Order: sequence, then C-alpha cells, then structure tokens
Amino acid sequence: MKYLIIVPDGCADRPLPELGGMTPLEAAGLECINRLAKRSEVGMAQTIPEGVAPGSDAANLSVMGFDPALYLTGRSPLEAASMGIEMSDDDVAFRVNLVTLDGEGPYEGLTVKDHSSGDIESDEARVLIEAVEKEFGRPGRHFYPGVSYRHAMIVKNGRTDCELTPPHDILTRAAGGYLPKGGGAAEIEGLMRASYALLKDHPVNRARAGRGLNPANSIWIWGQGRKPRLPSFRDTYGIDGSVISAVDLIKGIGICAGLDARDIPGATGTLKTNFRGKAEGAIAEFSRGRDFVYIHVEAPDECSHQGDLQGKIESLRRIDREVFEPVREWLERCGEPYRILIVPDHRTPMEIRTHSSEPVPFVLYDSERPLPPDEGKAFSEASGARGGSYPSGCALAGRFFGAG
Repeated sequence: MKYLIIVPDGCADRPLPELGGMTPLEAAGLECINRLAKRSEVGMAQTIPEGVAPGSDAANLSVMGFDPALYLTGRSPLEAASMGIEMSDDDVAFRVNLVTLDGEGPYEGLTVKDHSSGDIESDEARVLIEAVEKEFGRPGRHFYPGVSYRHAMIVKNGRTDCELTPPHDILTRAAGGYLPKGGGAAEIEGLMRASYALLKDHPVNRARAGRGLNPANSIWIWGQGRKPRLPSFRDTYGIDGSVISAVDLIKGIGICAGLDARDIPGATGTLKTNFRGKAEGAIAEFSRGRDFVYIHVEAPDECSHQGDLQGKIESLRRIDREVFEPVREWLERCGEPYRILIVPDHRTPMEIRTHSSEPVPFVLYDSERPLPPDEGKAFSEASGARGGSYPSGCALAGRFFGAG
C-alpha cells in the first residue's frame, strides 16, 4: 500500500463577498481533486486541539498523527532539526523572522507591514542574519540562517516562559502592543530593537529599496521551545516515508519522526515555488520504495497572509494540476493499492490574514474501496460540512493509515 498526504497549507477559508459567497477552494474549481472527491470520503477534521494556538506546528503534527498536546515543545525546535542544528536538553530555540517595519519614530510606534519582507530570497537573508550573528551572537546565543525570512536563534539555558507574538498575526498593527512580555522579555526586546538600528540602512536593504522591494529591517523573535522528542513514524504506523516541503518546520517534524526530508530545487514556500518539482520528488520517493510521502505546499497560506486572494486561487489551481494530478496518475499506474488524503493543516481566512482554529475539509480516497460516485462531493468547506467529522487530526490519521 502506498500512502500520499497532500497539505495545501491554510487553503481552507470562509465565504467571501468578492467571490459571490464562495470560498477560494470553491472558486478555484479544482477539476482533478474534485473528480477524485466524488468517489472519496469527504468530511471535516478538527486539526487544532482546544486550547492550542492554531499554528502550523500543532496542525501538521496533528495531521501526521502526533497529538500536539503531548509532543509540541515549540515551533522553532522543529525548524532547528531541519536546519541541522544540534540542540542539547538545556537549549531553547526561537524562530527569527526577518520582517518589514514601517513608519518613523521609536520602535514601538512602527507598523508591522510584512512578516516575510516581501518573501526575501534566501541569499539576501543569509547576509542579513550573518550580520545579526556578528553583532549580537555570543557564547550561549547564536543566530542561524534558514530559508527566505525564516531563521533561528539558539540560547543556552534559555527560558520558555516569555509571551511572544507571531508577526503574521499582527500585520498592519503597531509593534508596541506586541513586544515580548514575561521571563526574559527585556533581552529579546532589546535584540529586536537593536536589530532595527543595524538592518534598516544595511546595503542589502538599500538595494531592495532601490528595486521597490520591502526591506528586511528588523528581526522578530517568537516560537520558542526545547528539543522535541517525537516517536518514530515506523514504530507508530509500521511504514517508512518522506516529507517534501520548502519549509523547515515540516522537514523538521519529518526528521524528528524518522522520515526522510527531501530538498526540491526551486521550492520557495511562496507562489513562485516549484510545484511540478514537488510532484516529481514524490514520485521519486515512491519509486525508490518509500511507503508514504507527505507533500506540504505553503503557497496558499502565504497568499492569505499577504491578502492576495487571486494568488491563493492560483496556488490552489496549480496544486491541483501540477502536484496532485501527476502523483495520482503515477499511483494509478504503479500496480499497488494506494490511499490519498488531501487536507489543509488549518484555515487561514483571507478576512483576518492569519490562522484560525475552525475545522478543515478533507478528501480521503482508498483505491481498494472507492465509494459510489456522488456528484455532490467536492474538496470544499461546504461539502466537508455535509460529510462525517473527525474530532482531531490524529483520529483522521488513524483512519487513513488504519485497516478500514
């Protein structure tokens, strides 16, 4: 049996007046996925447990079948695993975004304009993070470059009791209302403030401004946690597999669970990502004997954060044609039975431009047990609401990987 999970990150949404009351999933008209949905189980799953923040860390752990209440120690430690950073038990990892702050005057009065600095290229970002490390790194505290705007800080004997806010939750708001609070807050806030003085006139940012791009003029620190300890995916489900994503978080979850994490050339985590390359990577993993492939596509989520409705719809159409359909066709030809699960990790509604905890729709197809065709089924929020529901992502994963 081959198992394929496709996660169009943040694609689930709410009805929008500008789409005539449709959601982006409905407006996208996903011909290939919806063709499969007609013979699949279609329903809803509560991927975000009650009381847990609706982050991609908790949501993707849940979709993979790992209870976030038991295994989530923070977002950044999972990303650090993907970046090859060795953490000791007394280390604390923090996510470091390169963000765009806008306005004049003191730091607290600046507006959080862009959590991703215009999806800054990794090569430019590396130069900036290296400058941050040179200025602020010291024994027991170091900064590490990642992909695009996503980076890491590791602190020896660090604290995890500081209240830190994800920058994508506070777009267009003044920074002052969301500065660190609690244990260790003064040090973290000081780094953020000092980074603005360091980066705002950096040559990389002067060049970006000259090209009409958002400057990466500050770091924003959040997502802290200690070294994760996930159970082995093989021990849990009895199968081997691989994860395919541009995002260190997803790769890190896979690595911590004993899965392979494959790098795809041109995978960016944005609308400019190599959609076809992800399909080709998945086929290559199945061809070399992997039982399971987890394809994560960040683009719908990024478009939601940026308020780019047409980009979100386009990303869904490209996932349908360029990611899902080539892999489905290969599975159909491979001669083995297969199951496909298509499910977003969480919702990222356009109207709020951040994550929400509402249940998400899914499509689950089993080539050995195809359901009678039902023209009323589709991969959408409304169709999912008419089907069955699962109380958690873990329950849905158990159904997907289970016997029946």
